Amino acid sequence: MSAAPESSAGPADRAVANGYDRIAEGYTAENETNLLNAYYERPAMLELAGDVTGRRILDAGCGSGPLFAALRDRGAIVTGIDSSAGMVELARRRLGADADLRVADLADPLPFPDGTFDDVIASLVLHYLEDWGPTLAELRRVLTPGGRLIASVEHPFAIFHMHHVAGEKINYFETRDRTEEWTTGGQTAQLTFWDRPLHAMSDAFVRAGFRISVISEPPPAPGARELFPTQVPDTPSGAFISFLFFVLHAD
Repeated sequence: MSAAPESSAGPADRAVANGYDRIAEGYTAENETNLLNAYYERPAMLELAGDVTGRRILDAGCGSGPLFAALRDRGAIVTGIDSSAGMVELARRRLGADADLRVADLADPLPFPDGTFDDVIASLVLHYLEDWGPTLAELRRVLTPGGRLIASVEHPFAIFHMHHVAGEKINYFETRDRTEEWTTGGQTAQLTFWDRPLHAMSDAFVRAGFRISVISEPPPAPGARELFPTQVPDTPSGAFISFLFFVLHAD
């Protein structure tokens, strides 16, 4: 892996979309019931979103639509975009033909007028982008004044610890690419992530005109320890480091 400066997103981001096309079915099936998505990340995002009745929400990186479905069930008016056509097709099967779903890459300008949405949900998607600047500018553009960006990313401390345990020496303060091979549902794909330190994330949010109101490291949802006793710590909260959550306001 090589360190790289922040620059415009390009072929690597398209490769992520193609990778998810290959593993869409298997990834979706695993995502429905596993610890990290079903009992940690999604419940945390919904908790941070709070009461969304009547709010216009962009699910940016909607995948096969589990958050879209949950937000819609809670009364939100939801639009979903994803760069993977395979994932969008699975979302259509889940959500129905009338769901507002589009194939769109967050590395490109968004196909929406200014101020279209009250909230943007960016669930585990920003870490696929080398340069957050243009994407955050677009997300802020399509938000109403005071609108929220609710984002989750891989926790930079967890990634640094993973490298340390593997005996790899890396500089936490650099932004670098990391490619992993994922096999699920009998299909294999290579996905590239961009790791960056916490200060690089917060700096990017502020440069894009967002005010950071929440940084969260939540415990898993109730019942997680009973279902995953070897994975959830036996502590009062059961908390562990995996993802990092932000609520940001477009003031």
